[in-house]
Amino acid sequence: MRRIRSKDTSPELILRRLIHRLGYRFRLHRKDLPGRPDIVFPGRRKVIFAHGCFWHQHPGCREGRIPGSRLDYWDAKLKRNQLRDAASRALLEEQGWKVLVIWECELKDVARVTKVVKRFLGRARSQGSTAQAKSVQR
Repeated sequence: MRRIRSKDTSPELILRRLIHRLGYRFRLHRKDLPGRPDIVFPGRRKVIFAHGCFWHQHPGCREGRIPGSRLDYWDAKLKRNQLRDAASRALLEEQGWKVLVIWECELKDVARVTKVVKRFLGRARSQGSTAQAKSVQR
């Protein structure tokens, strides 16, 4: 289990590339926020978690099932992850943050994830319009 990473996982990297390609800029793993969200948009007060289906027990997903061996160990471990996720999300929402969870299996449909992310984040700020705004202010 030492090789299991908490950040820079495959689902997270795929999601980060997609979001960056869409023109959004973000921060990673803010330690001062509950749950250390994978992707943070401070100006928008929004965060995105990229959850692995197994480790975070995606309901109804084939990958989100508990292994058959050592059931007592895995059940307790994975339930703690779910409780921690719920607590982090509740704290973030109490602090005024909007939260989106993207599951690993959802990343197979890039078009759908793109729509979900755009709807969640709103309009991307293009760099060209920022430069034009600066020149108008001068």
